[in-house]
Amino acid sequence: MTKKYQNNCPLPMDESILSSAWAKAFLHVIDHSGKEISPLILSVTGFDDNGIPAEDTTVRQALDDALKKKGEQDVETVAYTIFPQRLWKMARGNRARLFEMYRDVFPRYQAMDRKHNKWGLYFERLISYGRGQCDGNQLEWIISQYKKSKEMQQGMRRSMYQASVFDPDRDHRSDPYLPFPCLQSISFVPTKEGLIVNAFYPTQQLFIKAYGNYLGLAELGAFMAHEMEPKLLRLNIMVGVAKFDEYPKNDPDFEPLIAAVRAYIARDTIAEGEKRSDNVDFGIVI
Repeated sequence: MTKKYQNNCPLPMDESILSSAWAKAFLHVIDHSGKEISPLILSVTGFDDNGIPAEDTTVRQALDDALKKKGEQDVETVAYTIFPQRLWKMARGNRARLFEMYRDVFPRYQAMDRKHNKWGLYFERLISYGRGQCDGNQLEWIISQYKKSKEMQQGMRRSMYQASVFDPDRDHRSDPYLPFPCLQSISFVPTKEGLIVNAFYPTQQLFIKAYGNYLGLAELGAFMAHEMEPKLLRLNIMVGVAKFDEYPKNDPDFEPLIAAVRAYIARDTIAEGEKRSDNVDFGIVI
């Protein structure tokens, strides 16, 4: 039975598994009237010491299978637009080398998919914005300023640690549909416990892009945590309008994905219930 949902009612989620955050948002749209969540507020923890997020392979594989059926990019490809994880591994912890490698190969990325990449890619905007400090490399500016403040043992205003993707000069266009950019800005908040990453999307496609966006932001956060030295603690994502793309929710191609997500949520709910039971204190207070 479809449940009624007021589109302008915030939907907050706080999850320790990245797959759970996406799965619950996806099912919320499937199980409620309409095709949008506005706003969607996600907070994800559960990163290991290297900043790798906890995922459920069955959910991710089922999503990749559905994306393939529709001729869409898989999760890893979408994540790569935000952070080039494979290049980072090739750079072996050298961020200058990572930036150099990405700039060298970026024209090829554009040529491979002019439809989606004509106006740029997210990581390209973060390290080659076109103007500003460090020749437009916003990530280098944030990292270098943070390291400088630590060396001098001086406090630094935290509003400095933010990077923009949206550029009014290039992105204020009257086209009826623009594939890029959906991500507007990212901020990095160092704390004693670890690094917190905040990202804002005015709109986001829940089926086609969202999971890959979450993963890419987590990988970017892990990279920044590696360079700024605190571990990755939390990823917060604010989405003004999370929408279910152009596909109908009752599309038969979604049935295996929906079944896999429901099975995962059921397992997760049982596991959480058992965990809470284990933590109950049955002592008698006199």
